[in-house]
Amino acid sequence: MKAFFTIILLSATILVSGFVNRAETDSVVVALKSGNANLLSRYFDSRVDISLPEKSDNYSRIQAEMILKNFFSTNGGVKSFELKHRGENNGSNYIIGVLMTQNGRYRTTLFLKQKGEKQFLQEMRFQEE
Repeated sequence: MKAFFTIILLSATILVSGFVNRAETDSVVVALKSGNANLLSRYFDSRVDISLPEKSDNYSRIQAEMILKNFFSTNGGVKSFELKHRGENNGSNYIIGVLMTQNGRYRTTLFLKQKGEKQFLQEMRFQEE
């Protein structure tokens, strides 16, 4: 009987953690759709790899937020973000979509890694279409 309750508890924990991960990736998508670098930065790891058409580097959380604000404003603001695919690979989540700005479309790939109870954005790629 004790083993049965242990299995039920473990199953529930795994199921709930899947919903938490999904909620965090949903929040990242909402931040991208709104073009809100400040909101997006809440999910940044301490260092974030950002690849833009004109430059790529590894930035601190604060630098990454400024780089994204500049990228969004230089491109005339974000019109929308269309989610194409999301998935999981070896405990990491990824999001693929198209970011539409006033000045163009960018294939966007985001990688998030689980650390403790939370997912952190570790890499962002923006490629012109």
